[in-house]
Amino acid sequence: MPHLALYTFGVLKSPLADPTPLTREFYDIGETVYRKISQHPGYLAHAEPEDGGRGTHFDLDWGAWGEFVVPTWYGKGQTAETTALAATLSLWTDLRPAFDAIYTGVHREALNRRYDWFERTEHPNYVFWWVSDGVIPTWQDGVSRLEHLQAHDSTPHAFTFHHSFDPEGTPARIKNIGPKSDQAADTEA
Repeated sequence: MPHLALYTFGVLKSPLADPTPLTREFYDIGETVYRKISQHPGYLAHAEPEDGGRGTHFDLDWGAWGEFVVPTWYGKGQTAETTALAATLSLWTDLRPAFDAIYTGVHREALNRRYDWFERTEHPNYVFWWVSDGVIPTWQDGVSRLEHLQAHDSTPHAFTFHHSFDPEGTPARIKNIGPKSDQAADTEA
């Protein structure tokens, strides 16, 4: 059975190394969000450094998730002092559990504050695609799909909650997800 891959990417207003309370708050909330999401039904896994090490995203060993890369539009630094991004790569059983995990609870609370931490851009900040059972998506896969979404809008190759597809490539409409939904699901995941 195919699994749903999710890549998220956002450009932070300040570098991760910034010692201000706002950056510390972002880290603290992020740890809570990861813990809660990893317990959510339908969650399978997310990219974590192999050695649990510290450092920049760029110099960590991500194992089967591949080398860490970023979209071409990311223009901030890649050193410990200048990296200003947040990115996730995860696997889910289906759209509904991913939607429920992202738009409820502590993650929803964090989304409500996203512009405290993240720059507003014209680029998409998340993308979904289906992978075969047993396949681990890579950071490069996520970046390629996000850039494809930017260039072509939602297709079976790269899509959003509002314009989603099932594993066979047929447009999918799940209650409260889709173009006629009252919920604003195309905000940052």
